[in-house]
Amino acid sequence: MKAMLLTASGPIEESPLVLSELPKPEPGPGQIRFRVRVCGVCHTDLHTVEGELKLPKLPLVPGHQIVGVVDALGEGVTRFKVGDRVGVPWLHQACGGCDYCRRGDENLCESVQFTGLHVDGGYAEYTLAPADFAYPIPDVFSDAEASPLLCAGIIGYRSLRLSEVQPGQRLGLYGFGASAHIAIQVARHWDCEVYVFTRTVSHRDLARELGAVWVGDARDDPGVPMHSSITFAPAGWIVLEALRVLDKGGTLAINAIHMSPIPEMPYHLIYHERTVRSVANSTRQDAEELLKVAAEIPIRTEVQTFPLEGANQALQALKASQIDGAAALQVSED
Repeated sequence: MKAMLLTASGPIEESPLVLSELPKPEPGPGQIRFRVRVCGVCHTDLHTVEGELKLPKLPLVPGHQIVGVVDALGEGVTRFKVGDRVGVPWLHQACGGCDYCRRGDENLCESVQFTGLHVDGGYAEYTLAPADFAYPIPDVFSDAEASPLLCAGIIGYRSLRLSEVQPGQRLGLYGFGASAHIAIQVARHWDCEVYVFTRTVSHRDLARELGAVWVGDARDDPGVPMHSSITFAPAGWIVLEALRVLDKGGTLAINAIHMSPIPEMPYHLIYHERTVRSVANSTRQDAEELLKVAAEIPIRTEVQTFPLEGANQALQALKASQIDGAAALQVSED
């Protein structure tokens, strides 16, 4: 099978992913194998390829927003059948037995494995996943439309929950890429007023089109305080700007797996019971709830597609903020 393989991390401008021929994997007990149709391209893939995340294995096939069709079942699998369309996200597997898993925080599992990091992901024609950590894709979405839901959508949904925003409240979104352009639609579904802070003109236009009541730069004054905010940009200085316009008792959720240092801040920015919290990964509950609400709305995803061999170019465009909405690799058509 064809795959885009990472053998050594490096700047994406140097195109470190190499088109390679690999053996087709065989499913073990509890696993499914599926032919990849589309794999979304995520900032976490960029952090992986450039070495900003510690890599548990090399060589590695990245990719964790995978939509495909089941073509083989491992022993004991009853959740899916051959021919089913499935989605596979960042959370590849949790142990189910540690303290975190037992209390429902499998995203914090001591032995967690992530797709496209601990195990080979979807920048390939075929890949494997535990059947219990894969999901049916709602029929309302095409393969490409569904792909960003599987990470950008899921983690954006978890960020909304952890921001503690309530229906009808004001929500600030900092950065407007793949995750934010989905989160805004859920927030608008909840009748929230959404304020978008982004410097990219095309991202501002998309934010307005999706219902933002105000758009501007992170350093601008929106005129009213935010009840809750989420920052999607991996830039530490934005945390201070978000706190500057966060209301008393408000919560700022930081959606970033890798981030530049947060500068020293004056105490008054977090005084009056403001909360700052990170968002780490996601759970199966997040995935199931997001896919359900996405189909109900239905969420509209903006997806720019690239061929499998164009993975380096897709990540280069992502790094340069040249993607409006989300990017995805079109791996196969059938």
